[in-house]
Amino acid sequence: MQNKSTKFRRNDFDVANVVNVTDPKSVGDMLENIFLDLYPDADFSILRKAISDISGMYRGEHPGYAACDTGYHDLQHIMDVTLASARLMDGYERSPKSGAGLGEELFIFGILLALFHDSGYLRKRGSEDDRQGAEFTLVHVSRSAELLKNYMREAGLGNLAETAAQVVHYTGFEVPVDRIRVPSPVYRTIGNLVASADILAQMSDRCYLEKCHDRLYTEFVLGGIAKKRDAQGNEQVIFSSPQDLLVKTPGFYRSAKKRMDETLHGDHRYVRYVEKHFSGQNLYIEAIEKNILFAEYMIAHNADIGMLQRTPPQTPGSDLASRETDDRKQMVEDRRKRIGDRRQNTGQLYPDLSDRLNRRQNAGDRRRDTSSKK
Repeated sequence: MQNKSTKFRRNDFDVANVVNVTDPKSVGDMLENIFLDLYPDADFSILRKAISDISGMYRGEHPGYAACDTGYHDLQHIMDVTLASARLMDGYERSPKSGAGLGEELFIFGILLALFHDSGYLRKRGSEDDRQGAEFTLVHVSRSAELLKNYMREAGLGNLAETAAQVVHYTGFEVPVDRIRVPSPVYRTIGNLVASADILAQMSDRCYLEKCHDRLYTEFVLGGIAKKRDAQGNEQVIFSSPQDLLVKTPGFYRSAKKRMDETLHGDHRYVRYVEKHFSGQNLYIEAIEKNILFAEYMIAHNADIGMLQRTPPQTPGSDLASRETDDRKQMVEDRRKRIGDRRQNTGQLYPDLSDRLNRRQNAGDRRRDTSSKK
């Protein structure tokens, strides 16, 4: 259910504006409510411990791992994706379907996947002290799979450990989805749900565009994503700057939406079966489309980065100094000197943007009426 008492969604809260996704306890409380509402006699202790353990790892409290140093793939991202995964699995459980549901063990399985899906960015103490987490971008899912497998064995879920190490690859691109081997179709469903949640949570973040500029571009440079070499060894520039990354963000959304609708079988739509969360809406898609619309609006105004005026929350990994953040803050100040401080005149923020949003939402009512597909 959406919080009606707060007019504006807070930067550190989920799409429904009810869960502080920078606070593992807040997320854990909501997960426990969802879990026990589905399975009243179940034991939540495994998940409660897992939330505490992964949070400690990201904060640098684990003896084997250094604190998170990836500002985009940080603790907030993990908590947001885990919450979205729980909501999608809840929707799946409550939806009409021909086969059996998940049950409490596989629900736990899915939550553990979400909690550990990006743990491969964490650096091992001793052997990787001179590295940066983002350098592992291209192999982070395989690293996550290994860590997840070991954790599940320690948690008494060794029977699912090898399968988890396969299914977590749904969240990445190291292994094509059609080549991931699972013991039964239900694991494909869980993979689809968690991978969809990964896309939905990050792109619906209220500070998504700011984070792309300030944090994601830096990770892409370190991870070898901003540039690559072709078969002949020639260097190709994929993203030339943080601004270029933002210019290409609407195109990325089109490919991400195609991945959710086709590769992941449209399983993100299961969220609509959870009336108590969103009252029949898909708040994730609505928030994403607002972000993309604003990106398009910014691009149409000479890709003016000064329009990106939100301040992302600080969590382990995101509190590191960023030249991109300083650059954007300066562009914001420069714009305020030229145009005026829109915080002092909230009634006329971007009038033509509001018209565009209303038109898109009206058209979207027809586009999102996909009830016959699930």
